[in-house]
This record gives sequence, structure tokens and C-alpha cells, in this order.
Amino acid sequence: MLPEHAPFTPDQRKALDSLLSGFDLLQRGWLSGFLASSGALAAPAAPAAPAAPAAPVSAGKLTVLYGTESGNSETLADRAVKEAKKRGFQATMKNMADATAADIAKCSNLLVIVSTWGDGEPPETATSFYKEFMSTDGALAAVRYSVCALGDTSYEKFCQTGKDIDARLATLGAVRVNERQDCDVDYEEAFATWLDASLIALKPASALPSAPLAAVSATTTTEYGKKHPFPAEVLDTVLLNGEGSSKETIHLEFSLAGSGMTYEPGDALAVVPVNAPDTVKGILEAAKLTGLEEVEVKNLGRKVLADALREDFDITALSRNVLTKLAEATNSAALKALLADDAKERLKEFNHGREIVDAIHEFAPSGLSAEALVGIFRKLPPRLYSIASSPLAHPDEVHLTVAAVRYEAHGRQRKGVCSTFMADIIKPGDQVSIFVQPNKNFRLPDDGSKPVIMVGPGTGIAPFRSFIEHRAAVGATGKNWLFMGDQHYLYDFLYQLEWQDHLKEGTLTRIDAAFSRDQPEKIYVQQRMLEQSKDLYAWLEEGAHFYVCGDATRMAADVHEALISIVEKEAAISREAAEAYVEDLKKTKRYQRDVY
Repeated sequence: MLPEHAPFTPDQRKALDSLLSGFDLLQRGWLSGFLASSGALAAPAAPAAPAAPAAPVSAGKLTVLYGTESGNSETLADRAVKEAKKRGFQATMKNMADATAADIAKCSNLLVIVSTWGDGEPPETATSFYKEFMSTDGALAAVRYSVCALGDTSYEKFCQTGKDIDARLATLGAVRVNERQDCDVDYEEAFATWLDASLIALKPASALPSAPLAAVSATTTTEYGKKHPFPAEVLDTVLLNGEGSSKETIHLEFSLAGSGMTYEPGDALAVVPVNAPDTVKGILEAAKLTGLEEVEVKNLGRKVLADALREDFDITALSRNVLTKLAEATNSAALKALLADDAKERLKEFNHGREIVDAIHEFAPSGLSAEALVGIFRKLPPRLYSIASSPLAHPDEVHLTVAAVRYEAHGRQRKGVCSTFMADIIKPGDQVSIFVQPNKNFRLPDDGSKPVIMVGPGTGIAPFRSFIEHRAAVGATGKNWLFMGDQHYLYDFLYQLEWQDHLKEGTLTRIDAAFSRDQPEKIYVQQRMLEQSKDLYAWLEEGAHFYVCGDATRMAADVHEALISIVEKEAAISREAAEAYVEDLKKTKRYQRDVY
């Protein structure tokens, strides 16, 4: 038996006595020697120093090429680079604005993240690269790549730029290691999945394995932003148009107190709207539902249908994607025929001016189940608006200038979801979910002595209010010239008293206004530019930065054409040379546009 002073508890001694009693002398001797030789009876050794981590095997060089309009692609490119570095890649990011087709041939591993803007067009800053790359003939057999395309399914040419670049890379012999990911406005989950698969596919077998991507879309802080919009208090709403105007332009002020959010002139503010009660009612009536049904909402669980339609889903924007889901839900032969490849023009004509409620009336006359109804919708996206204030002039505030969109089409009254949310629904004291969307491609010059020329008709005036306030606040000495326009001088001279004050104080050097409906012939900002052709060119020669904000479809194109004509005339050079001059303004970031 073990002695009482043995270093064991009574229960341990009892167990050992029982065990040892079954051993003979030979077995006990062998066991004693084994324990001694194995070190089990020796004093505990000091903890061993942790082994030095094995040096990771490099996964090679990786270029993340991005093209961005509103900043989303740049944000995702930055995240991709950080994750790639964790996995052993020597990763760098490159803006298409600074890239050439020849740069692509130098890439062994390539990730492309690019958005599509307007009617299937590349981002403003990526246009030159896109045109060059789509016409290049260089062989790219040594390039391994994958593409993530950002877009909006409410547009016909969804993710077209990403599709074009992906196809061109393949045509030139590059090796696609992961299928292209086409992302709608709610892109977080799709992007995370694509990035993880792409990095795994690009990583050589000799590199050390890494954990699957988990943190790309996870939020580890409570900072306010896209994933966690800030509930901002509405401080004020003011109708800017005078009585008698046919327009409805609203000035809105939001509090940023306690948000920790900051912004710079040129940035945008994202507003998360809710759908109007009458819009929700129209959808419920078309689907023949009460709104009291319960439905599943991704990441939110079960909700009452009426609440989900108001808060969570895009229930207005009609697109091929929506109609495809509706065709699956209804099995409508007429709708399937409309979606056929040979009916693209008929589909385009049907979608023009119509909304989802029209499609439900047309192709689901018997109604839909609640689950089938929500199955055709996408997530309600936030809307971006150019910020109309300087943080230095209005601490802890952010201002917007918003035109309420209202019109009639196909016998129904229509309205913009977010613009009328701000015009009709919210009031001072209410809270609205917002976040700042940086726009590094629309920035004041670092040198405050540089002249600035700004062209902004209608609500395109918004960022230039921010520019002028900021230049005044920092004491910039550069001259400031504003071209603005609207319909009527008496009713639609937005921020008239503010501009007049800036003129008196010298912050605004000159202003040229074009009020299109105050005379028989319509006059627009581009005509005012041409009238001041000599002075405008002189400012450019002095180093002026040229900015445009507003409608991309017509105004921005007309202003661009006027700018080329001014350079051609005043410099007495050829059209081709004038185009090269303007293109150089873009490349040197002296010509920037914020168009929509």
C-alpha cells in the first residue's frame, strides 16, 4: 500500500493501490524503470519557448484593378488587397484612371472590380482605359484573372462594363480562374464569396493554406457607415422654389452629432428611404393581398408583409430580372414571350415608364401569394445625393438639395421613391438613416490659389454650394466662377441670396446664369459658356480646375462638347488637338464630373 505521505489524494491512493495489487514483481520493476526513463517522475520542465512561426510561402504578386463611379469599387478593391496580403500575396491596387492596356500584360495575377454606369457605360474615370483595352490586341496568356462586376438590375445593361472586360480578357488569352460575379446594389455577400474563391484559385499549391474568408463582410466595429447607417435627426426642410414654379426643390439639413461621420466637399450622402403608403397599397391591391400576411426577409426573419414592403424591398423599379422572377412565379406564357431573346425591343418598350405594379396587373391578374410576391423583389437600395454643405461652415451637419420627382406614365401617377420620401414624409425632428459615400474623383484642388470653374444646372448646384462655402472657410485665394441654370429667374434661382452674398464678399468671382424658360428660345449653361469663351479659356490656361454636376444624358455631354469647341476656337487648334487638350485636363484631374 502507498504510504500516507505519498503526494496523492485519498481517492488517487486507493486507485493506485488497486492497480498495483494486480502486478507481480517483474511488472512493477518494469513499470518503475519505464516511468523513470521517460521523465515522468522528474520535476516538471520549464515551458518550452514557442516555436518560431514558419515563414509563409509567398503566393506571388497580385494586382487589384478597379474602376469606380461612386466609390464602391474602390472600397472593395481596398478590402481585397488587405485580405490578399493576409493570404501571402504581394497585393497592390490600381485605379483604371491611372492604368493602360500595357499594364495588364505585366500582371501575373489580376482581380478586376468595376462598376457600370448609365446605359452600360464604364465609370467616368475609367473611360479612357476601357476604350484602349477593348481595342488592344496584345496577348495575355500569362495573366490569371477573375472579375467582379458591380451594377444595378434596374438597368437594362446590368454589369455591362464588367462583362465586357471579362470577355476581352478571355479573348486575349488570359486564364479565367474563377467565374465572373455580377453584383446588384446589395453586393456584400456576393463579393465576399467571389473574393474568397478567387484568392483560393489564384494561390499556388506551394503557398501555405489559409483560413476561408470570414472577415471581409463581417463588421467588427459599430462605426456608422454603409453597413450601419446613422439615424440622423432632420433639422430643417425648406422649399427653394418660389410660388408659381413648376418645380419642387427641397433643401434638407441633417444632424451628424454623435455619428463620428465626416465628409469632404464633393462627397455624396446616401439616404435610406421607405416606400410611400400609397405605393405599398397599390402593390397589395395588385397582388390581391391584405398586407397582414407574414413573410421571410433575409437577415431579418419573419415580418408582416406590409411592413416588409414599406421598409425592406424595392417595389417599384421594373427590370428584366424582376420580370424573370415574375414569370417563374406565374408561368405566364405572355411574359415568357416578352422575355424571349428576339423580343428585346418589345421588352424595352414595355419597361419604359412602367413599374412593378403594372407588371403584376398585366401578368398576374389573379394575384400572387405573399411569398411569391416578395420573391420578385430585390433589397431596397439607398439613394446617393451630392452633399450641398461644407463641414467647416456647418459643423455636425450635412445638407442636401433634392428635386422631388413626380410624373404620369401609362395612366398612373408616378414618383421618385427617395425624393418624395424626403419631400412628403419626413419632417424636422424625424430620424432618417444615412451614411457618407466618399467621392475621391470630385475634389477641390489641394492648392487653394488655383481658379475653379463650376457648371451646375438645377440640383447640380449642390456640390458647388459646398465648394464655395469650403473655399471661404479655409481662406482659399483662388478665383471661383459659377455657371448655373434653371427654368425661371423669379421662381427657380436656387440659393440666390447666398450667391449674392458670396459675390459681395469676393468668395464668388463671377456667376453666369441661364434661365431656359424666361425667353422664347431656351438658353442653357453650355451657351453661357460659349458666350464667355475667351475668358473661360484664359482661366484654363491659368490652371483652373473645371467641374460639372448634373444630368449625364444631355447636359454633361453638351457641356463637354462646348468645352472642346471653346478650346478649339480660342487656342486656334484642330478639333483633334482640342479633344486631346480636354482629355489631358481629365488625366491631370483638372476636369472632374459628378453626373447621374
